[in-house]
Amino acid sequence: MKLTFKGKTVLVTGAGRGIGRDLCKFLHSECGLKVFALSQTQSNLDSLKKECPELTTLCVDLRNWEATRSAVKKLGPIDYLVNNAGVAVLKPFLELTEKDFDLSFDVNVKAMANLCQVVGADMVKRKQPGSIVNLSSQAAYAGLQDHVFYCASKGAVEMLTKTIALELGKHQIRVNCVNPTVVLTDMGKLGWSDPAKAGPMLAKIPLGKFAEIEDVIHSVAFLLSDQTPMTTGASFPVEGGYLSV
Repeated sequence: MKLTFKGKTVLVTGAGRGIGRDLCKFLHSECGLKVFALSQTQSNLDSLKKECPELTTLCVDLRNWEATRSAVKKLGPIDYLVNNAGVAVLKPFLELTEKDFDLSFDVNVKAMANLCQVVGADMVKRKQPGSIVNLSSQAAYAGLQDHVFYCASKGAVEMLTKTIALELGKHQIRVNCVNPTVVLTDMGKLGWSDPAKAGPMLAKIPLGKFAEIEDVIHSVAFLLSDQTPMTTGASFPVEGGYLSV
């Protein structure tokens, strides 16, 4: 099934690396979208631009509420939004700090709410139906060792998504989550290459494998598209059955 979004625009956050980077290229090359790629690291955006010159890049720190709103408003009309940016502070609970908490919730929750509000308000103003996809995690539903603030923030993402979907539904704006397990990005491979660490997690996944970047990208594109016109406020698992057993 070919997903097409001819003449439409999408904003993708966390575009500099990993899932976000590949998602930007996929949405442009395979779906025909005009892509606004947002990251806080200019060097990552520069290298992405070399790979895909047609993208429009935007360097901004999502923890800065007003700077983010100002920069996004200057992009022009946005038809779709993917809140992909996220951080994971992995420490035992008793070692976590206030700064760890603030970072986790500023990026994973507060920035997401900010972008949903500024982009959603413009969709409503233009009377333009739209779709928003928020990157959540299986960690929203299952506690993981040394992931206290990460799990908590992803749980917040779930309810943020559901309640925004409730309020924006009357404007025909859909809001959904994608919930991956471990994804084999470069960082994912590094963090989960040790069999002693990966083994217990894989043992809980009925399919017996971690997710590839393509698994997440295709799920995001599907939820953005008009192939899912009656899906909103939903969580889309990409976790090989981890949450079902």
